[in-house]
Amino acid sequence: MKKFLLTALCCAATLSLSAQAKKPTLMVIPSDMWCNTNGYMTAYDNQGSEILVPDYQRAIQSDVNLLPVIAKINDLMADRGFPLKNLESEIKSIRQNNAEMSMLQSKSGAEIVQNPIDELRQHAKADIIIQLSWTVNQTGPKKSITYTLQGLDAYTNKQVAGDSGTGSPSFSAEVPLLLEEAVGAHMDNFCDRLQAHFDDMFQNGREITINVNVFDSAPFDLETEIDGYELSEIIDNWMADNTVNHRYSLTDGTENYMRFEQVRIPLFDERERPMDANRFARELVRYLKGEPCNIEQIKQMNQGLGRVTLVLGDK
Repeated sequence: MKKFLLTALCCAATLSLSAQAKKPTLMVIPSDMWCNTNGYMTAYDNQGSEILVPDYQRAIQSDVNLLPVIAKINDLMADRGFPLKNLESEIKSIRQNNAEMSMLQSKSGAEIVQNPIDELRQHAKADIIIQLSWTVNQTGPKKSITYTLQGLDAYTNKQVAGDSGTGSPSFSAEVPLLLEEAVGAHMDNFCDRLQAHFDDMFQNGREITINVNVFDSAPFDLETEIDGYELSEIIDNWMADNTVNHRYSLTDGTENYMRFEQVRIPLFDERERPMDANRFARELVRYLKGEPCNIEQIKQMNQGLGRVTLVLGDK
């Protein structure tokens, strides 16, 4: 009897811990390939260079299958306990924010400019982006669907899970049902890989990139000595002290430039807010402005959730 009670208590404790386990926040979007194939791309001026980016708003408003398909994947994920950000809701929120920001200009008249894709990810702050693409195959009266799912780390764009295949032919004419039939048998394995990646982030921190540069007008460079240490050493030591399990890589460095990759930062700050490159870099900025460095002018340029550049010596 005692053995039975002990076993029951252990099982209850295990279930309780599993229920409390955090899951990654997801957002499902159509893939770049699907948007390009279906004509939902728009030109974007990136500092003088024209690039094409997906136009999610036009795709949602024009394609009758897109929202039902995303809703079906959302349902499958929600059934497995994953919190979700809704693409349509996020786009509406960004449009409202942009309407307000369009009235904001700097003293010199410059407007705020941001990459539309980074803007969406920064606003949604999902941990993992699920890119979805599909095509419908017709064989006589039957249809099947060929699909691709890619789980991307929203901070690094690295693929952390993937699945593709073709469903069995069906007389069903509804694309969402064809998709559900095609992916249903593989969804558990796909979700397990997403959760494994998130568990690794929870234990070892999420990954970001930080660049440190020096303005040519600055009266110092990264080889300048402060209290017996070069400035580059001081920054390197701060990284070692503040990354999760001291995990980061200094991949390149000169007297005017340092590049830190695979920088592991906590998932949440002390207030339980999602931590990103911007918040983490602000702590480094505060440190460099204080003793012993006393660098008063530091320009911080945020480049999405997972990348930031600091330029020392001016703004």
